[in-house]
Amino acid sequence: MKLLLDIKDAKVSQFMEVLKGLNYVKAKPLSTYKAKILEDVREAVEEMALIKSGKLKGRSAEDLMNEL
Repeated sequence: MKLLLDIKDAKVSQFMEVLKGLNYVKAKPLSTYKAKILEDVREAVEEMALIKSGKLKGRSAEDLMNEL
């Protein structure tokens, strides 16, 4: 399983030390850019799920292209 955590900068080194002590956990920091991309993708997937379930209205591809 993979997890994405948001940790305050002041606590990162302390948290990473705890993770290093756990032999069943592999941890590596993400750049701010990669973290932002992952967050954007997660939000898009959640939005698609809401559209598919009918809880959110989608828009047509034509509307999307016109916006660009």
